[in-house]
Amino acid sequence: MTNLNSGQILFGVFRIGVWATHDSLYNGNFSPYIAKNIILRYSKENDLVLDQFVGGGTTLIECKLNNRNAIGIDINPNAVEITRSKLNFESASNPKISTFLGNAANLDKIPDNSVDLICAHPPYADIIRYSENIVGDLSLLPINEFLVKIEQVAKECYRVLKKSTFCAIVMGDTRKNGMVQPLGFDVMQRFLSIGFKLKEIIIKEQHNCKTTEFWKENSEKYNFLLLAHEYIFVFKKPNYTSKDI
Repeated sequence: MTNLNSGQILFGVFRIGVWATHDSLYNGNFSPYIAKNIILRYSKENDLVLDQFVGGGTTLIECKLNNRNAIGIDINPNAVEITRSKLNFESASNPKISTFLGNAANLDKIPDNSVDLICAHPPYADIIRYSENIVGDLSLLPINEFLVKIEQVAKECYRVLKKSTFCAIVMGDTRKNGMVQPLGFDVMQRFLSIGFKLKEIIIKEQHNCKTTEFWKENSEKYNFLLLAHEYIFVFKKPNYTSKDI
């Protein structure tokens, strides 16, 4: 298990990026340093990278900057439009980048065994709601229903990835009724249950979020500790399937 804080990581620093078209305006956006380091470590130039929770476009921006072909999908049309607008910049490379509206639990437009890397930041159940009533939006689901759907997402990840390639998922925990809910490890177990192997668990310390002051005040008032971490789970699809055994 690797521990990464805001001052040291594998290749740089986890903070909001200020290069290209990165910004922190999209609620729940993850640091481009995470996407960049995952892409550089677990793929090579001209590989195909998938982010089926494209959000504010962080992964796809880094793919364009680092000469990776990419597919970005989101169930929210607003996220797709934001991503498309943020991809409108010049880069030294000219990879093929495509974006479309879709459901992460049903990647029917993507063939089996066709993706070289998945780099995704799903919602953490209903901690942040990204829409009001979009059918299939995982951010509208309570934890138990979310975990059922995230297993469907895991199955689709497994299907579209090539053998011996990687799936990196950023996930955090939450608190309900004063009690910690280990959402991160629950999600990890769902991915393992469908056949993935666990390559790495990276712990990222979480600081200076938009809601930090709100939760800090409440933690002092109600006597609980702040959840100041996120996980980066790196899964590997083995070079065999159950049919090969």
